[in-house]
Amino acid sequence: MFNSTRRRLALWYTTVTAVLLLLFATGVYLYVRNTLIDRIDDTLKHVVEVVDRSLIIEPIPAAGNRLNVAASFRINDEVAEDDHIDLEWFSPTGERLWSTFNAPPPLPLQISRHGQTLSLGPDHLLRQVTRPIERGQQVLGYLRVSHPWFEVTKPIRQLLVDLSLGIVAMVGIVAAVGWFLSGLAMKPIGESYQQLKQFTADASHELRNPIAMIQTNVQTALREDDPQMQRHQWLVVERLSQRLSRLVNDLLFLARSDSGMVTPQWQEMPLDALLIEVLEEQRGMAAEGEVALSVQITPPPEEPEALFMVRGDWDQLARLLTNLIGNGLIYTGLKTTGTKAVSVSLTVQPPDYRIEIRDTGIGIPPEAIAHLFDRFYRVDPARTADHEGSRGTGLGLAIARVIVEQHQGTITISSEPDQGTTVTVKLPILAKHRP
Repeated sequence: MFNSTRRRLALWYTTVTAVLLLLFATGVYLYVRNTLIDRIDDTLKHVVEVVDRSLIIEPIPAAGNRLNVAASFRINDEVAEDDHIDLEWFSPTGERLWSTFNAPPPLPLQISRHGQTLSLGPDHLLRQVTRPIERGQQVLGYLRVSHPWFEVTKPIRQLLVDLSLGIVAMVGIVAAVGWFLSGLAMKPIGESYQQLKQFTADASHELRNPIAMIQTNVQTALREDDPQMQRHQWLVVERLSQRLSRLVNDLLFLARSDSGMVTPQWQEMPLDALLIEVLEEQRGMAAEGEVALSVQITPPPEEPEALFMVRGDWDQLARLLTNLIGNGLIYTGLKTTGTKAVSVSLTVQPPDYRIEIRDTGIGIPPEAIAHLFDRFYRVDPARTADHEGSRGTGLGLAIARVIVEQHQGTITISSEPDQGTTVTVKLPILAKHRP
């Protein structure tokens, strides 16, 4: 499918370029051809004017004027030869009296003040100008000036050859470049398509598992006669339903975010107040996992009245902090020995506020750090298989990154196995509160 699209794109590039080149070449050809013709016509008209001024006129008593043909055109022989121009003189009655042609062409006399092209054969064309020569009201005769047409055809043919070779070369180059550029254009599409396929497969797998487990527990509960066992099965179904609901909500959030349908409710809000609210909500989980949860808020030394004001969406930032702090509590609670603590700090590092969530949990292997924000990615599920509450959807950090990027911030994670993990979020300070 992608190769077919790539071929079509390359073909369109080549076709459009070929058409543009043809139009350009046609314009160049017509311009050069007309320029050459105009130049020849100007030369012919100039020769007519020169010859007209050099004619020797003899007055005849009671008969007007007479042209001395022999004397007049002997003067113009060299000029005609040097310019590759032939002259012909006709009497007032149309009889040819003098010519520089060795074999005068059998062309009828036609008055043409502007250039015209006449054919003497398939390969012999002449460009001619014919004008009457007058003195007063008397027509002394007609002067015809001829120029060989090969002065036009020779450069025009060479131009056609050059333009044809240039067009062929350019079309070939454009075809190669078009194939290369279409490949570059299709690369992100192909990657997105593969990501979509992987996302669809992972989402189908994640949805299929809880649905299958719900069906199994419902069937088991329906077969049970013991009310206590039935209650246990229904509780399991409830937990699975909640997990399925979280998964669907996460998928919807990411899908709407990718399509640009998520519109944050922007407002100026105190980041420290939001952080304290989220911490209060997480203290129950911390107590359940026997994890010490602490917070340290360091106010800015300047402008203390503008404490940690940011522009953001309260609900989205609350979701961000809940995910990050909840992850710290979960993976710290998995430790069986050593200190179990999660510390949260909020400081000012212009032009950002810095939120740091540091835990002493089981840590993350170095090779997994680069994939933490991938959707549905989990770090070695076997390490957390014994902790039911730690089994998430694999979308929490992906959602966290989306929220941070929507707020023009950054999020980074550093970790050491069995030592703990540190998550750092930076959110921009309101411009009016920046020092």
